[in-house]
Amino acid sequence: MSVVTSPPSTHTPAYGHTGGGSVWTRPGWWRALLWTILAAALAIAVPALVRVIVGWPWWQYEVMSTCLMIATPLGFLSGIGCFDYWGKYIVGSPLPEGHADHGAYSWRDYFKVNTDHKVIGIQYLVTTFVFFLIGGMLAEAFRAQLASPSNTYFTHDAYNGLISTHASIMIFLFIIPAFAGIANFVVPLMLGAEDMAFPRLNALSFWMLPTAGLIMVASLIWGGFNTGWTGYATLSTHDPTDQGTFFNMGVQFAGTSSILTMRAPGMTLSRMPLLVWANLTTSALVVLGTPFIAASQFMVMFDRVMHTKFFNVADGGSTIMYQHIFWFYSHPAVYIMMLPGFGIISEVISVMARKPIFGYRALAFSTVSIGVLGFSVWAHHMFVAGLQPWLRVPMMVTTMLIAVPTGIKIFSWVATLYNGVINLATPMLWAMGFLFTFVIGGLSGIWLAVLPIDIQVSDTYFVVAHIHYVLFGGSVFTIFAGLYFWFPKITGKMYNEKLGKWHFWLTFISFNATFFPQHYLGMLGMRRRVWTYDERFADWNLFISMMAFVLGAATLIFVYNAIISWWRGEPAPDNPWRALTIEWQVSSPPPIFNFDGAPRVVGGPYNYGQPGAKHVVFEEAPVTAAHH
Repeated sequence: MSVVTSPPSTHTPAYGHTGGGSVWTRPGWWRALLWTILAAALAIAVPALVRVIVGWPWWQYEVMSTCLMIATPLGFLSGIGCFDYWGKYIVGSPLPEGHADHGAYSWRDYFKVNTDHKVIGIQYLVTTFVFFLIGGMLAEAFRAQLASPSNTYFTHDAYNGLISTHASIMIFLFIIPAFAGIANFVVPLMLGAEDMAFPRLNALSFWMLPTAGLIMVASLIWGGFNTGWTGYATLSTHDPTDQGTFFNMGVQFAGTSSILTMRAPGMTLSRMPLLVWANLTTSALVVLGTPFIAASQFMVMFDRVMHTKFFNVADGGSTIMYQHIFWFYSHPAVYIMMLPGFGIISEVISVMARKPIFGYRALAFSTVSIGVLGFSVWAHHMFVAGLQPWLRVPMMVTTMLIAVPTGIKIFSWVATLYNGVINLATPMLWAMGFLFTFVIGGLSGIWLAVLPIDIQVSDTYFVVAHIHYVLFGGSVFTIFAGLYFWFPKITGKMYNEKLGKWHFWLTFISFNATFFPQHYLGMLGMRRRVWTYDERFADWNLFISMMAFVLGAATLIFVYNAIISWWRGEPAPDNPWRALTIEWQVSSPPPIFNFDGAPRVVGGPYNYGQPGAKHVVFEEAPVTAAHH
């Protein structure tokens, strides 16, 4: 690894977007359009020709849709320029010199393939919030349906399509990649690194995100896939809407990540900020777990398109096998959606309480422990699915056990607050709200770990409440805490504090009013994933739908605040929170190559309250290489 200072700030146009050739031949949006159309044409022509040659009808929907959803994204990614550098390298063509595709010098650079981790981070965040709004609108639509048991806004198939697409968008296209966006921007700066490891792969991983999103959202044109976000076999292999391929391919393209490997001199493991520990563990979970969900989706696609028998019981297949494979990834995925948020909360609480983080080593160790234990609890999702009886009790025990490192984190955060000089700015409000809502989600998780209770409330609204307290009250609250905390660093502008607090309080109140009553409905027996229900649940559902509309409106406050503040907000000081970590010691926004001098870490990142404490110093001399 090398840490490099900024070169002279001359603007070299982004690689592939200038130079000879027409707009149809050089990388960019016009070539992406052309190559996408050509790829789509080939995706239809080639299999049609093969089918005619072997004597089959030239058109078969599943075959053609699968080929289209493989070829057209690759055509777009190739046309926009994701593969140009590697293609030139392979064929021996001259490569661009220096950092021709690095950094944003105008707004147009955010719409190009760019290797600057800060640009990629902003691309991730803006794109994920577009999908967040789409997913939220779908939620408002089906809550309108559920406001009364007699509503007929949607058919039951359309309703299933709405909830399936909503859940898939929120998980695969918002929560996971939003954390990737924050990590892309912040973590290399925290480490004192010039950029991410493998910056071109990092750029490719972003451009796969809108591709995956368009595939999932496009399914709604034909009614949406109605298998739920889990896509259980055999419902997914015999999907009557024939839209399951949208889910299969969308998940595949959404599953790309990047691992951080570069650190500044002096950045020992014991000096790494806890956000870095969280993202390091998350990256390991992604690398180890993603092949399993990829395998499950390929197997479903092969069963449906190629008529294999992986999940066909009559031909020796196993439906329960799908759930084992799917959840072996998807329960660790819960921690992929939580661990980065834990890191954000550690940063925000320590800075806003002006105290060293309590139990730094315990927090770091508990993060790694959650990552390891996350692979030992997958089958608790299958207690009522025909799971082998001998596996039930061990899974119940490990599910309870994983609450221990999480409890360590809660204790450390509360202890950090004790006797602190607390600044209740907007990021801190979101952190405090997270502590309240996540504890409720954790406690309901302990309930669900107990076999008799799980059997009673499985597939009821109790589970809906639990997952939203974990993923919205947990993950989304931490995303907002991080966005408000690093907004000055990302944009160079201060957000409107009054609007930020309005956003928090409206969200906090309406969120709890929406989802807490669902615990009660679940215990009364109201099933989830139903488009109508018994009349005795009507009053509570009307109230829940009204609060859900308030929750959606509260999000619009954030959108307005972010746009207006970024456009014409007050210029942000370099370090408005008086934080010690490296990213706050550079300008807001940071230089193109992050640092004007070589950072050298000389102390811990959380030594607040200690006069003269420093985490990093910058050397004026030219940078030397440092290897770790």
